[in-house]
Amino acid sequence: MLDLFSIFSKGGIVLWCFQSTSEIFSPSVNALIRSVILQERTGNNTFNYNALTLQYKLDNEFELVFVVAYQKILQLSYVDKFLNDVQLEFRDKYKNDLQNNSLIMDFNFRSTFDRVLKECEVWAKSQAKLPKQMRTFEDSQKSKKTVASMIERRGEEKSKKSVKIVENKNITNGKVEEAAKIEDDVIAANRAKLAQKLATKTKKDVKKSPKSPKNEDRVKQPRVWALGGDTRDLPSLDFSTDKPEDAEDNISADTELVGKMTGAIRDLEVESEESSSEEEEEAREQPSPKKSGGMFSIIKGLVGSKALTEDSMRPVLDKLRDHLIGKNVAADIANKLCESVAVKLEGKVLGTFDSVAKTVKATLTESLVQILSPKRRVDILRDCLHAREQGRPYVMAFCGVNGVGKSTNLAKICFWLIENDLTVLIAACDTFRAGAVEQLRTHARRLAALHPPRAPHAPAAVQLYEKGYGKDAAGIAMEAIKFAADNRIDVVLIDTAGRMQDNEPLMRALAKLIKVNEPDLVLFVGEALVGNEAVDQLVKFNQALADHSASSNPRAIDGIVLTKFDTIDDKVGAAISMTYITGQPIVFVGTGQTYTDLKALNANAVVHALMK
Repeated sequence: MLDLFSIFSKGGIVLWCFQSTSEIFSPSVNALIRSVILQERTGNNTFNYNALTLQYKLDNEFELVFVVAYQKILQLSYVDKFLNDVQLEFRDKYKNDLQNNSLIMDFNFRSTFDRVLKECEVWAKSQAKLPKQMRTFEDSQKSKKTVASMIERRGEEKSKKSVKIVENKNITNGKVEEAAKIEDDVIAANRAKLAQKLATKTKKDVKKSPKSPKNEDRVKQPRVWALGGDTRDLPSLDFSTDKPEDAEDNISADTELVGKMTGAIRDLEVESEESSSEEEEEAREQPSPKKSGGMFSIIKGLVGSKALTEDSMRPVLDKLRDHLIGKNVAADIANKLCESVAVKLEGKVLGTFDSVAKTVKATLTESLVQILSPKRRVDILRDCLHAREQGRPYVMAFCGVNGVGKSTNLAKICFWLIENDLTVLIAACDTFRAGAVEQLRTHARRLAALHPPRAPHAPAAVQLYEKGYGKDAAGIAMEAIKFAADNRIDVVLIDTAGRMQDNEPLMRALAKLIKVNEPDLVLFVGEALVGNEAVDQLVKFNQALADHSASSNPRAIDGIVLTKFDTIDDKVGAAISMTYITGQPIVFVGTGQTYTDLKALNANAVVHALMK
């Protein structure tokens, strides 16, 4: 029934292994390590790889990983019990060797493995014969809710309106009385609010004075457009056509921006100092007599050499989840991060002076930095130069939902590329939104004014390729790439129409554009303001690109551009949500309205803002 079972250390040493064939161990276990353990996704103990289902259990005390694999079509109810029993048997049998770090030795574990597996199979058969019993009320979530947990007080922030689940057996008489008082206060406030509403309603019913003007007398007057006196010059209001070529000379070029974006993109700076003195850090961790000492204050007094359990970590994990959601992390992602931290720390032995708060905070910080760190190299300048050596243009496609700033950030990236002596062609493939071509035309003129040709007959640093509205976007992109190759232009930036993730016709058109033109980089442009919506957007964009592609290896999103980062203060959770969902790096961060307001993501800066 089982295809694979392995015990290995987190350092990569295989202690014991059982496998039905010799071909499934390396690819499946390596995929588990690469996609789950190294990316801090250990909250869910199940991982699917091809036709296999892998379940794992971490032993944090001895830094071991227990992995079992079986066919995905099978439903084995005893796997969780089997992993727990095998872990206990292995720990009890080789405890001294594990404590002495004697990992390089021959573990004779086959007989114990067969015995535990047979016992678990017999247990599963006996459980299958038992009739299914309904869950009791005490085991349900309803029984664990209190009156105080379901009251929403006026003036509270939305991020702080999470329901606290407390077991009934832990509620003291004083807490019950306090909850009853709160309930009475809320009822009294609601009665007062109702009385005030009735009073205002009676005031509104008072008849109007006969001297008040009638509504029929108010007639909207036509607006007079006065341009150059009292004349009405309607043709001058038509901005749909191009201005004369002489108008381009009237564009005022802000020469102060030139030369500021040479080289690699600067990292995002931390608003406050990341490092503080030891005295300030200790002062922040000390309990305050008047107010709470932070989200980790409730368990800062727990010290001692003991193993961490889920019950001991649950208070800080609940507080941690609320804190992450308040910083704009999607609720589902916050739960997964907390579960991952719990799995990573369960069973770990604390030192004498190690508190639970510091351990959990350090573990979470390490996990968040690991999530935001790029899993692969993204060096656009080097890739552009490499493509130029091959005699072809480097192609980047921008996609995303409506109104996130695709065209604006495309212009910022174009300015950065021009600053590094690369010629750019902007392909206006947004043939759906009114004014999209005119917006790109304006950006192209301003960028050309900032970087005029160095020689009299030299080509412009930036050009716009447009075919108007209502045309096929994939065809326009193909023609633009061919035009760039014929004219030896270095980079092609494809601007696509904004589309919601549920719009099937537009998502099908986007998949066609990517499939036909095969861009070197597909960037998803998303807002830093979104929370739970970021998860839905990215999941459905990736799914749509895969579903509507005829290729056996469909193309998905390669990177993320996070816009409006300057408007969120320290609510930087969208970066965590987007990177956690896709596993792709955040390549650019938009931080303002000018061409130079483009930064590279600094993982430490984001995590610092998230943990403040």
